[in-house]
Amino acid sequence: MQTDTTRENPQGTLPQAADSNSDLAATAPGQLRVIKRNGTVVPYTDDKITVAITKAFLAVEGGTAAASSRIHDTVARLTEQVTATFKRRMPSGGTIHIEEIQDQVELALMRAGEQKVARDYVIYRDGRSKERAAHAPVEAAVDAHPSIRITRADGSLAPLDMGRLNTIVTEACEGLAEVDGDLIQRETLKNLYDGVALNDVNTALVMTARTLVEREPNYSFVTARLLMDTLRAEGLGFLGVAESATHHEMAELYAKALPAYVAKGIEFELLNPVLATFDLEKLGKAINHERDQQFTYLGLQTLYDRYFIHKDGVRFELPQIFFMRVAMGLAIEEKQKEDRAIEFYNLLSSFDYMASTPTLFNAGTLRPQLSSCYLTTVPDDLSGIYHAIHDNAMLSKFAGGLGNDWTPVLALVSFFKGTIGK
Repeated sequence: MQTDTTRENPQGTLPQAADSNSDLAATAPGQLRVIKRNGTVVPYTDDKITVAITKAFLAVEGGTAAASSRIHDTVARLTEQVTATFKRRMPSGGTIHIEEIQDQVELALMRAGEQKVARDYVIYRDGRSKERAAHAPVEAAVDAHPSIRITRADGSLAPLDMGRLNTIVTEACEGLAEVDGDLIQRETLKNLYDGVALNDVNTALVMTARTLVEREPNYSFVTARLLMDTLRAEGLGFLGVAESATHHEMAELYAKALPAYVAKGIEFELLNPVLATFDLEKLGKAINHERDQQFTYLGLQTLYDRYFIHKDGVRFELPQIFFMRVAMGLAIEEKQKEDRAIEFYNLLSSFDYMASTPTLFNAGTLRPQLSSCYLTTVPDDLSGIYHAIHDNAMLSKFAGGLGNDWTPVLALVSFFKGTIGK
């Protein structure tokens, strides 16, 4: 069975493993695994790389190269280099996207001085990518679970898409040591049942990963990334940008979501209309979706519960849009407001600097109260005392911290001049 990376024409792309008998091997402890383009996972094998590199040489040097000992030795050496790179990077095993392997093959060819072969390899990859995009189906095929169906929002039933589940968990574990995506999936499936609501599938993923935080702190990042899947579905769906999205798809979707978010926020009288005067296309391109991966679970859950703008309980503000909204609010009065907003955004979203809670709450809104603390002196008269209480209430409403100096007010058992009372 061939996939879209296997071909008759000998130009080197990586053939992918056949599906038969691959699932068990792909979940073996310490096993390097490859994420295919459809989201499924197969074992990593050297022979696939060897075939791909050999075809790349044949395409450039002709069929006679097949008998060349130099080509055989070069292919073996390059294959070993590519495999060693991933084993060094993930000594305990892990998952690698097919594109990452192809990137390493390109790099190995260049380092070996095989520029012509590498060039041909790059050209073919680009052509295949365009061909896949042109012939991609409207909806990806579902890798269905044999016995679990999900209940959609409209009440209809659909098979649980194991391919997407795999992708979400794999993305959540990317770059993290001592975490096991296969364990999360196995434990999650134990808590699902036929007819489970779609939202409950993600809740089960989050709760499963959360129970593992005490075992390994990196699971806090995994849990946050799994929670992000819920946030993306809620926010993007409300904005009409997409029903759901993976982390890597947000590289393009954040730029599309920002103008939709600003328009909705202004429509609901939650955002300052001045935000619409920014160059939203420029700001959208500046958003770095990779920074969604920096959150721990507690941090992201706190933002969701307390900070994100919402309408009728639906949060339509995503983390990087949240930081951009704050940055835009801070840059409203600047001469080059887009450039200053991007500078503010990069500081906030990278966690190099974090604004105070009132600024995070209110920047860019119709009530841009940005200060944290207010110190007041309460005068010694009835009107002054109650005006001070009123001021405290209004400051507190917009997240201002309070500090009152009550020194002028008469102490207990003091006499009132006007009434001769105590």
